[in-house]
Amino acid sequence: MQIDNSFDVPLPPGEAWKVLLDIERIAPCMPGAELTEIVDERNYKGKVSVRLGPVALAFAGHVQFEDIDDDNHKARAKAHGKDSKGRGGANATIVFNLEPAGRGSTVYVSTDLNLSGSIAQYGRASGMIQGVAAALIGQFSKNLKAQLVSPEDAAAGSPTMARQEAKPISGFSLMLKGLWNVVLRLFRPPI
Repeated sequence: MQIDNSFDVPLPPGEAWKVLLDIERIAPCMPGAELTEIVDERNYKGKVSVRLGPVALAFAGHVQFEDIDDDNHKARAKAHGKDSKGRGGANATIVFNLEPAGRGSTVYVSTDLNLSGSIAQYGRASGMIQGVAAALIGQFSKNLKAQLVSPEDAAAGSPTMARQEAKPISGFSLMLKGLWNVVLRLFRPPI
């Protein structure tokens, strides 16, 4: 399933690119994510946990940057993970790039996601998965922006990067947001 999202950051592309490639610093911005090992500058191991109603999913996996184009601010990564209870797994190819947007940048994220095992049943409700993905990207963006601008620096107009601890994913609220987006799409008039 193809999932496309975007978000803005208050930094020009050159500065934003350096921040986005600092995996150790931005991993805590992703709800429910934990960086467990930096294998090398292109390979990382981690965990992602989410609760969707009564179902708790915990993935342990690996992310590898296959291509990093610093000049064009574009990267491609492969990620795979398995649920800790053996219910299936997820594989994804993620492409992201930056473009100038006003005084900051827009980050475009395109994900080709494949679910396997019993977890794949969630893939049948692709609208819900896309809604949850949009909510996750929204929360990631909000957390990243909070790290980039401290109150003192915001007054001076100088973005900085502060450390932040990982916060658990709010799976139930994400599920509700995803469901709400599906309902809105059903009742939206065709264009």
